[in-house]
Amino acid sequence: MTFTSMSARLARAYRHLTERPARGLLIGYLAYMLAGWLLLLLPFSRTVPVAALDSLFIATSAVSTTGLVTVDPGSSYTFFGELVILALIQMGGLGYMTIGSFALIAVQRHLSAERERNARTAFELPAKMALQPFIASVVIFTLIAEAAGAAALYPMLKAAGVEAPLWSALFHAVSAFCTAGFSLFPTSLEAFSAHPGVVAVISALSLMGAMGFLIVVDIWRSLRRRRARAFFTTKIIVRITLAFLVLGTALLAIDDPVIAALPLGERLLAAFFQTMSAATTVGFDTVPIAALGPASIMALIVLMVIGASPAGTGGGLKTTSFAALFALVRATLRGEREVRFMNRRLPEEKIRTAAASLAYYAGVMSVAMILLLTTEAGQPFESVLFEAVSAIGTVGLSLGLTSELTAAGKLILIVLMTAGRLGILTFGIALAVKHMPEPGSETPPEPGAG
Repeated sequence: MTFTSMSARLARAYRHLTERPARGLLIGYLAYMLAGWLLLLLPFSRTVPVAALDSLFIATSAVSTTGLVTVDPGSSYTFFGELVILALIQMGGLGYMTIGSFALIAVQRHLSAERERNARTAFELPAKMALQPFIASVVIFTLIAEAAGAAALYPMLKAAGVEAPLWSALFHAVSAFCTAGFSLFPTSLEAFSAHPGVVAVISALSLMGAMGFLIVVDIWRSLRRRRARAFFTTKIIVRITLAFLVLGTALLAIDDPVIAALPLGERLLAAFFQTMSAATTVGFDTVPIAALGPASIMALIVLMVIGASPAGTGGGLKTTSFAALFALVRATLRGEREVRFMNRRLPEEKIRTAAASLAYYAGVMSVAMILLLTTEAGQPFESVLFEAVSAIGTVGLSLGLTSELTAAGKLILIVLMTAGRLGILTFGIALAVKHMPEPGSETPPEPGAG
């Protein structure tokens, strides 16, 4: 076999694998994970010996913007290793298609039809929206938000006596905006539980990242009255997010014995931050999660399952899917034929997609839980459940099980984190043998339409 014929066969095989947008996205993220893993295996990336599987776990967690770690990144890796992790977080947060498309636009000034189709699948963009200006705006918005966050964090971290405050500020700003939850501190942000400034900056970055560029811009234009009213999707996301933040904060502040024991100001700060951390799937913590009461743990699980917004960097089933499912249940209980939310009729495609996402999520979680309860025999059920939900939701919160996982348990969580980053339904489509229509490929709605 000649080199030319071998190259042609490889090219045909690659086109076959990536002909489906969802599968192309999966291969792209797997390539990022593999590259990051190989870089973390280099001797000068580590300060202490780190097993190959642990480095793969860290690379997957970074690209999927999850934040679960089997070893402490701040003490296990050198500056180069931390830089690799930060680059993986940034690539995972911006997205495989964003970075690749942005580079091609900068060089070629245009995208191929195949790449544009894949990009629209990744971003869930409506057909009428111009793709190239959108990608450029996302990258610029991300870099400006992260730079502003780092500038705000730097003086506070320096005053707190943090080592290398500039690097730490940049690392945590990127990690927050990408809802990754990676920290250079061994106890996450617990040392800053009573620091309103750090909590405010991290929360603002996380909320912007979780809601996504389109939603933030829509809110900004509405506030400045450059548009008469916000899009319907924006209203759904904002209202549900605010409702979850208020209810979660109240529950944790009143019911949880650990948080309730704090002074009033610190109590509200801690309750809000942990609610925000689960709802945006950023995964930072300012209080030890394992010390929280059962009701608080259950509330965090619910928030992690629902997750962030579809256009943001967070994971989970998404707030819009929750809204569609809530409206479907309400209409069924009332005997109504039309499914409506906020006095708007929801299209059948939205409802079907939300129902399919929930069903596939339940199926994957059931299989994962059976496997994890087998591989992690002896571990408390709630710890295993929390870990699995955190992984597939790309959250990063843990009850302390991550570092104790068996090799098989780590591999299972690697699969869950990958599925969560791609999107649970998109992951299923990528693995499907027969062709299935991509989410939103039939009649993509205008942002906020429906």
